[in-house]
Amino acid sequence: MELRARILSQDLRCVVCQNQSIDDSNAPLAHDLRMLLRERLTAGDTDKQAVDFIVARYGNFVLLKPPMQVNTALLWFGPALFLLFALFAFSRFARKRAAISPVDSLSPLSATEQSRLDALLDTRGQK
Repeated sequence: MELRARILSQDLRCVVCQNQSIDDSNAPLAHDLRMLLRERLTAGDTDKQAVDFIVARYGNFVLLKPPMQVNTALLWFGPALFLLFALFAFSRFARKRAAISPVDSLSPLSATEQSRLDALLDTRGQK
């Protein structure tokens, strides 16, 4: 019975520590969940029934390996979708940037600017 409880408690997340199983956690809530799991097993529940009872109370969050469901699809695929969107945006930015040549983006100097530039170049050449 103790071995069954230990194996099951390794797959249940401590809702306080969040990335530890209730078997590894020293939090009071993890202790309570271990006791609840043992009570359910002692009462005659199967492993699945005991885990399902805890999941019914705390939700899929309590599972270290939550199942793929419609309401968790964004959590499963969100990082990949974000990466694809970032790659798409970067490629569009790079293509747009490459299409604009530096010569096209420069406008010719006005007459005032040209005369000012010539004056600066003349004074620089005289030194």
